Amino acid sequence: MNGIINVYKERGFTSHDVVAKLRGILHMKKIGHTGTLDPDATGVLPVCIGKATKVCGLLTDKDKTYRAVVKLGVTTNTEDMTGEILSHHPVSITKEQIEMAVSKFVGEIEQIPPMYSAIKINGKKLYELARQGKEVERKARKVTIYEIKVLSIDFSENEFTMEVSCSKGTYIRTLCKDIGEFLGCGAAMKTLVRTRVSEFFLEQALTLGQIEQAVKEGKIQDYLIPIDAMFSDLKDCVVSDEALRLLLNGNCIARKDTSYQTPKDKEQVRMYSMENEFYAIYEYRQKEDKYFVVKMF
Repeated sequence: MNGIINVYKERGFTSHDVVAKLRGILHMKKIGHTGTLDPDATGVLPVCIGKATKVCGLLTDKDKTYRAVVKLGVTTNTEDMTGEILSHHPVSITKEQIEMAVSKFVGEIEQIPPMYSAIKINGKKLYELARQGKEVERKARKVTIYEIKVLSIDFSENEFTMEVSCSKGTYIRTLCKDIGEFLGCGAAMKTLVRTRVSEFFLEQALTLGQIEQAVKEGKIQDYLIPIDAMFSDLKDCVVSDEALRLLLNGNCIARKDTSYQTPKDKEQVRMYSMENEFYAIYEYRQKEDKYFVVKMF
């Protein structure tokens, strides 16, 4: 079994919990997730099965979309509402002020990672140090916020909901805190749902219970996204039966032994056998007039 499953991570599970449970459900060891979600967060968690574990890093690097509820007038030690409350502040904010504040964070910004995060400094995870009451200096990191939409505002609860599309490495908790600081009243993240990772959307995500049921019904293959679908922007290239041995061994392949005869220099392609089985990503080099392996699957 090889492919990617779009898992709906439920509240209370860590990303590692999801992988552990899937190993039991699918009776497979070779499973990996594609980016950590906090235990209290829910939503899209693509999980790679079998040979697809080789694309885990690729998916971790993809852009993501989140829906977050921001609680105004409060700050916490974790930057979300699961932590210890550090301060309360009066809130007197208009819709226009909220919309103006979030717009200030669109584009390339710098974030200081929260102490309660899995980032390692000198071999120690930050959250382990935070639990010991220690705080260490963290370097600001550049991330990109592509878009923020204010979806709704509840003035009676001093909170608003926003949708954020961003690059990898973005901490939505920190974004909420920074918006609160900009508004002058403080803020913390109340809830977080990841609605998209690249082409994986919340609407198609399956709970662990649904995946278990699909296995029982013998329908799990219907929900596996094939590995080559992750490279849909690349052209297909079929290798002749005579050159298949070269492909199986990851050797270079002459252009004349393939179906794609007009590649550009350094162009990458998806390599298939005559039986339409996907094997690898190759790159064409004009100087040698051959395709060279980039990644085998």
